[in-house]
Amino acid sequence: MDSEVTPTNVMAEPVTELAAATTSNVQNATTRELARIWQQLLGVESVGVDQNYFDLGGDSVLAVHLFAEIEKVFKVKLPLATLFEAPTIRELVGILRSEAPSNGWSPLVTIRDSGSRPPFFCVHGAGGNVLIYRELSENLGSDQPFYGLQSQGLDGAYPPLTRIEDMAALYVKAIRRRQPHGPYLIGGYCGGGLIAFEVAQQLQSEGEETALLALLDTMNFSHIPPLSIWSRAYYSWERVWFHAANFMRLDFKGKVSFFREKIQVLKNRLPVWWGMLLGKFEKNPRATTSGSRVLGNIWLANDLACQRYVPKPFPGVVTDFRPLKQYRAFDKPDAKWDRLALQGQTVVVLPVYPAGMLLEPFVKHLAVALRKAIDGAIRE
Repeated sequence: MDSEVTPTNVMAEPVTELAAATTSNVQNATTRELARIWQQLLGVESVGVDQNYFDLGGDSVLAVHLFAEIEKVFKVKLPLATLFEAPTIRELVGILRSEAPSNGWSPLVTIRDSGSRPPFFCVHGAGGNVLIYRELSENLGSDQPFYGLQSQGLDGAYPPLTRIEDMAALYVKAIRRRQPHGPYLIGGYCGGGLIAFEVAQQLQSEGEETALLALLDTMNFSHIPPLSIWSRAYYSWERVWFHAANFMRLDFKGKVSFFREKIQVLKNRLPVWWGMLLGKFEKNPRATTSGSRVLGNIWLANDLACQRYVPKPFPGVVTDFRPLKQYRAFDKPDAKWDRLALQGQTVVVLPVYPAGMLLEPFVKHLAVALRKAIDGAIRE
């Protein structure tokens, strides 16, 4: 009997070693290929397996190209929000080995799920993804659960929605799956604030209460007329001036970081702007598959939805977080929220100019003010 068993035992060990070696080789090859992709896209000479994507200068726009390249090389389609779960090469290797995602696409993205406080739900801006809220979530504190709501169509499987009401209906379902009943804490930046406003309206119609409706630098675009050529030129000049004003509020180290960040953002935005331009002439937008074209189409759809949306009076309080100044084209009484907030509005003016509210180090001011507003909503 021993002579029969021994060969089996002898064979088992090499097979185990071979399997382990094969797994290790595959993992090492995946790591090397991911490192190559990161180096090429981020413009760095070397990348450590435990270095954070965002710390290396990555942003939400560049992430589109990153995941398009990952899909091309590894034949696995991952959502942009994977970077919240796996922001390093080592963690991404683990995701790719398991061939995630397994649960399908969802508009609800978990940015932070720890903490005993009521969750805060924050709707995407014009770009459609929620990576822009990473710094805000981190500065709100580790005890504050934070969920983002991303645009349909980011995975390229479905066309983007074109009406605020339809977006809100989709997001209400996702929010109520996570939190079946209110009171709710809801907000959004720029166009995301408009969607959050409609989300609160639809929750109200379902008999649910919104304890906090936080509009972050959000205008009522239905009262803002289309910009003329002169208005567009003046808007562009103001945009440069506001960037410069934010720049001058920083110390030397902050100025260097801010300048590098803006250069990287401009570099990453160029393909998206090109995608938006091509999207205007696309006869069949559903056939679009490239990352830049997908993001460009989503941006155009969200912008158009904001322009067409006419908000109705809200039977609650609106908390309006504003920059120090506003673009002249948007600085109109009818574009504010006091006439639509039937129980009044709270205006919070932050020490930052437009386009800087979500960026370091200015996002700290927003986080402090938002946490204070959340505390007040919880108390009430």
